Amino acid sequence: MQLFCNPPKSTGDEKVTEKEFNVEAMSIHKDAQAMLHKAKQEDIETAWDRLQNQSPQCKFGDTGICCRICVMGPCRISKKAPLGVCGADADVIVARNFGRFLCGGAAGHSDHGRDCIEALEAIVEGKTKDYTLANPEKLLAVASELGIATENRDVMEVGRDLVDVFYSDFASRKKELAFLCRVPQKRKEKWQELGITPRGVDREIAEMMHRTHMGCDNDAPNTLLHGARMCLADGWGGSMIATEISDMLFGTPTPKKSKVNLGVLKKDQVNILVHGHNPIVSEKILEAVNDPELIELARSKGAKGINLAGLCCTGNELMMRKGVPMAGNHLMTELAIVTGAVELIVVDYQCIMPSLVQIGNCYHTKMITTADKAKFTGAEHYKFTMENGSAQARAAVKLAIEGYAVRDHARVDIPIEPVDILTGFSNEAIVGALGGSLTPLIDAIKAGKIRGIVGIVGCNNPKFKQDHCNVTLARELIKKDILVLATGCVTTALGKVGLLLPEAIDQAGPGLKEICGSLGVPPVLHVGSCVDNARILQACALIANELGVDIADLPVAASSPEWYSEKAAAIGTYAVASGIYTHLGLPPNILGSEVMTNLAVKGLDDVVGACFAVEPDPVKAATLIDTRIKSKREGLGLAP
Repeated sequence: MQLFCNPPKSTGDEKVTEKEFNVEAMSIHKDAQAMLHKAKQEDIETAWDRLQNQSPQCKFGDTGICCRICVMGPCRISKKAPLGVCGADADVIVARNFGRFLCGGAAGHSDHGRDCIEALEAIVEGKTKDYTLANPEKLLAVASELGIATENRDVMEVGRDLVDVFYSDFASRKKELAFLCRVPQKRKEKWQELGITPRGVDREIAEMMHRTHMGCDNDAPNTLLHGARMCLADGWGGSMIATEISDMLFGTPTPKKSKVNLGVLKKDQVNILVHGHNPIVSEKILEAVNDPELIELARSKGAKGINLAGLCCTGNELMMRKGVPMAGNHLMTELAIVTGAVELIVVDYQCIMPSLVQIGNCYHTKMITTADKAKFTGAEHYKFTMENGSAQARAAVKLAIEGYAVRDHARVDIPIEPVDILTGFSNEAIVGALGGSLTPLIDAIKAGKIRGIVGIVGCNNPKFKQDHCNVTLARELIKKDILVLATGCVTTALGKVGLLLPEAIDQAGPGLKEICGSLGVPPVLHVGSCVDNARILQACALIANELGVDIADLPVAASSPEWYSEKAAAIGTYAVASGIYTHLGLPPNILGSEVMTNLAVKGLDDVVGACFAVEPDPVKAATLIDTRIKSKREGLGLAP
């Protein structure tokens, strides 16, 4: 399929038959289906097309038995050749590959956390005028929790000590991470017994790269255990640091209404999308689009104003703190451009398809990159720093305004009206809604009105009908009186079908309906971006500490039904290592090793008290999760 920027005008005669192109099989959403049709008619290639072009995919790669660690290879394991050149068997090769896969995920979220530390450092050292502390109270609270003296001290002085503690969590000299003070004692003892207590983020990542070098760790279970340790350093270190500092810099989320789907784009306004994961950039873009001078400039170009919307996790960050609407999740990013209404996409890093540049060239859409670690060929690069954020944001918005002047209005198609969504349920907001204590939630769990809690997190994958698994699983769980917490791309999916509104309690079981109805909250709570899965870890720890049990004893679970990324695998692994049963919609590339597969779906239960379950059918997955929750309730002496 050829990409071109000036497709012929439609004559109205083009017809795409269902046999040739079944958009209903590709996505559950009307806005996605409409844009898939438009992309087909305008000869725009999307992720679904590229997946088809890549099919059938390599079975050696799919099962993890292709090794490229050294140049004696690459080696592929088969009946004819059961050993690589070095003598490694399928178990070792799969463990190496999976270890490095987890390494990429842990590095991604943790490097996000490091960027947040650098931002906090610039503020407390007085090196920036563009950024301030929106929530100094949280800084003081976290500092006190980590043993830093706060009484009668200036907040910036305390902040400098906190920066030192956070930086040390990335290094090699500590025996354990600072936030392990939040972990239940029984869980910490389990990690110590297994030798997987996370010490330093960078240390664990570097050690994984060393272990998977040829001639090092050639015992698959041992490699997987270090993978668990490395991912714990992400969940209880890098990710948790990123979440807590973002709250300090930009405010702790509180419940607020917003809107979601492609209908949040405006035909008569300059449309800017922010995409990626780090709110340091997107917060400045939000300031710039509200600048009266820039709004007047947009009007001088014929627009009625400037409209900002989010994609993926950067969108989640802005929505939960500022109510900025969400245009879509991972598989909607290309389709947002296909509307023809987007002047500019501003990206930072992670989960950004290189195809956005190419598809933007088929319209008038520009893409700006902002991080040196995430440049895209063909995009314009506006490096954002703590010292120039405001100026760069204004320059980016001016570029978007200039783009509106050359928009082809005849090609604009915004296919749907936006729907309402309720967002912003941080742990602090949840505790606040409960009257300042977790006791009402724990009492509801004991009484069986809330039978359990499940975090549904993660991505889209074109191997699945977009968001079918995410939405169906959530609906099945709330029917069973199981409270759902949502993060990341799942948020948009559930919001678009109305599950993030209080009215959705009509789809919940009687107990969950009663509790959520009395609080005026939905049965599915949005708790943040993907890095904010650390909030779910902390919530589990708070409940376990209140009850005096291990996290593995709780009636809780996690799920990523349509996952695709290294980060999702790392999240799932730190959930399992923390004692949380975790469902995946498809397996990682480990099926070439019986040892690794059995460890993941069974053996880890005996080792860390939790394991993975792989099930593509969301209804069957809900049954698996429900069975697990029943067993955990019985273990606590509660009615199933």
